Amino acid sequence: MTKIPLRRFTARALPLDDQDRVLLLHGIDPVRPDRPFWFTVGGAMEDGETLVEAAARELFEEVGIRAHADEFSGPYGTVTVTFEWGEYAITQDQTFYAVRVGETASVSFEHMEQIEKDTTLAFRWWSLEELESTEEPYFPEDLAGILRKITAGGERG
Repeated sequence: MTKIPLRRFTARALPLDDQDRVLLLHGIDPVRPDRPFWFTVGGAMEDGETLVEAAARELFEEVGIRAHADEFSGPYGTVTVTFEWGEYAITQDQTFYAVRVGETASVSFEHMEQIEKDTTLAFRWWSLEELESTEEPYFPEDLAGILRKITAGGERG
């Protein structure tokens, strides 16, 4: 089956709690539901938005956490990835921003689009040590390195 090409510029929000754990979503590709994976909150920029504004909007839409764009730090890296999801062959530039949300942040899928609700299974707060030791697939694959930069106050990428 030929995939529909899609080019996207995305902001990835990395919400961190008081223990430096990052919130990840657990989901599936609708054409490969037997291969779940963990991924960061985020999505494509909309017309007139900056990347960090997109990160703030996506944080609310995907997990129900409100944060203003000026609360984010970063960027902590930009990378271009290619992958298939559903009927699409996606080329995506993704830029990573962090935001402190505290331990009282309540996660909700209420504001997700229906396709996101249908393909998002769960959420989990991950520590750096858990990311480095898990056998479960997560994206981006260098997330532990990005998290290390954020929590150590390292250089922005």
